[in-house]
Amino acid sequence: MQFTDAVTIEGTKLRSDGYLVVDARIARTGIQRYLGSEMGRPDLPFVDVYRPESEVFATDAMTSFAYRPVTDDHPTVAVDSRNSKELARGWTDGEVARDGQRLRVPMMLTDQALIDKVQAGKRELSAGYTCDLKWEAGTSPEGLTYDAIQTNIRANHVAVVQRGRAGKECRIGDGAEHWGLAPITTAHDKETSMTTRIVLVDGLSVETTDAGAQAIEKLQKDLGTVRSQMDDAATAHSTALADADAKASKLQAQLDDANAKVLDQAAIDKLVADRSTLEAQAFHIAKDVKPQGLSDAALKAAVVKAKLGGKLPAERLEDQAYIDARFDILAEDAGKSTDTFRDAKLGARPAPVTDAHAARQQAFDDLLHFDTTGAERQAN
Repeated sequence: MQFTDAVTIEGTKLRSDGYLVVDARIARTGIQRYLGSEMGRPDLPFVDVYRPESEVFATDAMTSFAYRPVTDDHPTVAVDSRNSKELARGWTDGEVARDGQRLRVPMMLTDQALIDKVQAGKRELSAGYTCDLKWEAGTSPEGLTYDAIQTNIRANHVAVVQRGRAGKECRIGDGAEHWGLAPITTAHDKETSMTTRIVLVDGLSVETTDAGAQAIEKLQKDLGTVRSQMDDAATAHSTALADADAKASKLQAQLDDANAKVLDQAAIDKLVADRSTLEAQAFHIAKDVKPQGLSDAALKAAVVKAKLGGKLPAERLEDQAYIDARFDILAEDAGKSTDTFRDAKLGARPAPVTDAHAARQQAFDDLLHFDTTGAERQAN
């Protein structure tokens, strides 16, 4: 890939022959940030690229910056022997050396038009070079993370530009005069150097120092954490409301079911009347069976067993449907039997009463009256 780096021209010396000698320090080590779209990774907003010392100060990399053409802005193509006559405005020196974390590359400008531009204020240098990009995430010795590593750095030219760091004058794709990818993070090699970076804040590009960028990134990260916590809290709240609604619905259903099972007075009266009738039938069939404490089914079973127990197989007495049927037959037979003396004695029965308590009392009175009259008839 083709890359550009930039620094500000520090010291210049005008020779007697009019040539301008420039002392340039370029190609620093460390991490620089590029736009993901320019690096072939549109899925990433930025790509942090690491240049280790072992690559920047490798012999082949340093040697490649010697005797390289100096151009007025970046050309559209790499500079070589076929176009250097048209593009070269000077040359770098062969004394390439390490200067701190940068390469020191002296150069001499030989074109008067470019010399005039430099003296008028066009004072930034941008190194154009190629390298291999190895996509490998990691952490630098300084503790900074990166997404890729530059290796096999080879210089092609050094351009004098109006503004060499993140800007339209040096970034690929901005115009016909541009060559290579310019980093968003670039250090100015001054006595009090300051690294600036461009970070995205709510979709806006903000240029700030490294410290400012780190603070913004931390705030953005903290904001993301808070938003995530708020989302979690909202989800938990919604879940709690849904659970409460579900519990309320369940309780309401249970209440409705309980209300549906509550008997009204008419139903209670009917149950009492039916029980009184059943006990009267049981008494007429088997007087010795006591109904107290027995359910309807148990009372029928006791009556059938008392009346027919010796005549029925044991399994019949366990079949409730059979018990119910036999009880009904016994009750019907008991109703058909007549006692002329009793009927004459008792006379016509009053019409059945519908009041539950009255019905129960009537049943007991009948039983008591029957016992008394029966005793009288037996005595006579």
